[in-house]
Amino acid sequence: MIPLYDTQRGRGIPLVNLLLIGLNGLVFFYELGLGSSGLERFINLWGLVPARFTADPVSPDVWVTFLSAMFIHGGWLHILSNMWVLFIFGDNVESRMGGLGYLMFYVMSGIAAALLQIALLPSSGVPMVGASGAIAGVLGAYMLLFPRARVVSLLPIFFIFTTVELPAVIFLLFWFVSQLFSGVMSLGGATSSGIAWWAHIGGFIFGLVAVFFFARRPTHRTW
Repeated sequence: MIPLYDTQRGRGIPLVNLLLIGLNGLVFFYELGLGSSGLERFINLWGLVPARFTADPVSPDVWVTFLSAMFIHGGWLHILSNMWVLFIFGDNVESRMGGLGYLMFYVMSGIAAALLQIALLPSSGVPMVGASGAIAGVLGAYMLLFPRARVVSLLPIFFIFTTVELPAVIFLLFWFVSQLFSGVMSLGGATSSGIAWWAHIGGFIFGLVAVFFFARRPTHRTW
């Protein structure tokens, strides 16, 4: 299922969410100008490599890559899918956390996501890149903050595309279960897609827990 939009309207302009989308876009366009060999060096330098972290976990250079890796993407589909999901769900979460709180939550979600991936696959030499782990934290927070929201999604059935409107809880739980299944399969070596499934899982779980420390109570106007 491909989310098209949600029915929950956020309050105000989500400046931080738009800034994050813009920064990801700028980094990606910078990547496009590097060429294949330059891009490979760039990802190896600024991507988060689990084996590099486990070899020297106190190195400041390695910890910098926890942040830099969140803004690097491996292709058009990678960045467009990530930024579209962030655009749909991030504005509402920011409206409940405030700009600064949302930014801190986003970064911490990405770090927590990466740590779980490293804990389960510590010897991996493949650089981890992408905002998926941080965005998974946003999805976890959204599910608890807006349980009555609905998500309109594009559903492909063979060669026919139709739209369905699902409760956000159902949509996000389905997404989480699919990530969990893929993550378990990857531990057994059954899949080798290169996707950091456990980062998605770790970010989502962090979002479910940390949302209570970052979200503000909704304010209701009386007329």
